[in-house]
Amino acid sequence: MKRKLVMLLTIVAVLAVGIGIWYNVPINLMDLEHDEVIEIVVFNGNTGNATHITDETQIEHIIENLNEIKLKRSKPSVGYSGYSFKMTIYLSDGNEADDWNNFIINSDDTIRKDPFFYKVVSEKIDYDYIAGIVN
Repeated sequence: MKRKLVMLLTIVAVLAVGIGIWYNVPINLMDLEHDEVIEIVVFNGNTGNATHITDETQIEHIIENLNEIKLKRSKPSVGYSGYSFKMTIYLSDGNEADDWNNFIINSDDTIRKDPFFYKVVSEKIDYDYIAGIVN
């Protein structure tokens, strides 16, 4: 009985450490080549308008900026609503980009991708550049 309890506690401890590392390790926002992107659709949660960005220079600037961003999970986002910009990235094959697609930019240092909010820990999101395009 004692041996089973020690084994169970060891498994729980290993899982807790693993989850702690997973939760706190910085991650890249994205890793896309800007020339693979054909369109970025930005839905402005403040105005209710969608902007379709197809200009190659604007796409390059946004994608290069987002490629530099490193994030860290900050808190659960379940139950939160409202946002500034919802980004959807389309590739040249017509499909949406995998992984970090349909994420929400709340500010130059906060992103929401359910089920978490993420804080930027390296670089800053060029929030003003995106706002200048969509407003």
